[in-house]
Formats: sequence, structure tokens, C-alpha cells
Amino acid sequence: MKRLIVFITVIISSFSLLAQDKGVVTEHYKVLGNCKSCKKRIEEAAFIKGVKRVEWDKHSKDLTLTYDASKTSADAVLKSIAKAGHESEKVKVAAEDPAYKKLPKCCAYKDTECND
Repeated sequence: MKRLIVFITVIISSFSLLAQDKGVVTEHYKVLGNCKSCKKRIEEAAFIKGVKRVEWDKHSKDLTLTYDASKTSADAVLKSIAKAGHESEKVKVAAEDPAYKKLPKCCAYKDTECND
């Protein structure tokens, strides 16, 4: 009976160790955008290899980013978002940047506000 209890304890412990994601980090950044289209573009650009979860709130401009630090970094994700035309507190995008100029008029957060 003692062996059975020890065996079950070992099995349960090993499952809990496997469930832990080592190196997974959740961080928050301000990313500029205006609307639902911006949300979709930002979240798609942020979802690079190693990213587990991404959520951008258009009202607070807050990006919640969960990623595996052994596979990517927040800087890599924010650079990917900048390539899509959206700047963050760490990676700026100039109004004359080609990626920013390609944004739809409603999404041009430096020039306009959008009620979408």
C-alpha cells in the first residue's frame, strides 16, 4: 500500500512539473492604434514564433503579450508590430514610414481618431 501511495505521488508530481511553462513571460506595452482593424493588424503582427498569447485593447492601447523567452523576445515582437505600421513605447514609427503610410485612413493614429 505504501508503494502505491508513493507511486501515485510521483506520478502527480511529474504531471505538475510538465505543466509548468519555464521561460514563459507575460508583459504589457502601449501600442498605438485606433480601431478593430488596428487590433487585428497588431495582434497578427505580434503573433510570431514563440508567442503564446496576444491581446490588444483599443481603448487603453495596452498590449498583453505572453511569449516563450527562449524562442523570442518582446523587442522582436514590437519590431514586427512596427513593420505593420504601429508604434509602441519601445519601437517608434515615423509618419513618413512606408508601413505607416500604407495604413487605412481610419488607422492612421498619428493623424486621425477613429470611432470604430
